[in-house]
Amino acid sequence: MSASRRLLPAPTSRLAFREMTEADLDDMAALLGDPEVMAYYPAPKSRGEAADWIARMQARYAEHGHGLWIIETHDGEFLGDCGLTWQSVNGDPVLEVGYHVRADRQGRGYASEAARACVELVAREWAPVLLTAIIHPANDASRRVAAKLGMTHIDDDHAHPWIVRTVMGMTVEPAAG
Repeated sequence: MSASRRLLPAPTSRLAFREMTEADLDDMAALLGDPEVMAYYPAPKSRGEAADWIARMQARYAEHGHGLWIIETHDGEFLGDCGLTWQSVNGDPVLEVGYHVRADRQGRGYASEAARACVELVAREWAPVLLTAIIHPANDASRRVAAKLGMTHIDDDHAHPWIVRTVMGMTVEPAAG
């Protein structure tokens, strides 16, 4: 998947997507620094790590044409991030849909809605392709989002010495039409 052009998922009834910029640092630092949002990561991220996160996404937009995008309401309320990134499962590259929603906005279907828009983008641009979600085994909410997309458990990732991650996935078929 080369970066012949930069992509964004289509807006949904409640959500808009845009690339991250340095201006998003306050929002991203609050999101990635929240112990509740980051409960299944080794630790919440510092402001500097959030700045690095934004820089990595900008590099991914340039290299691949996609990454994690800011998700917000149509009136501009920051909700989190969601998007498509290349990851590694047991040493093999896989395309992953990832999502993080502000703790005070969780449970409202935003992650599922944003991830579904990403699946639709994958169907238009790259299908057929395996799409994954790599999830901490205790993160039931994230597993539910992946299941709503149609994903099932396909593997366990043993690449990290501190955790065996659950890999859910599905083959995304080309969009009809």
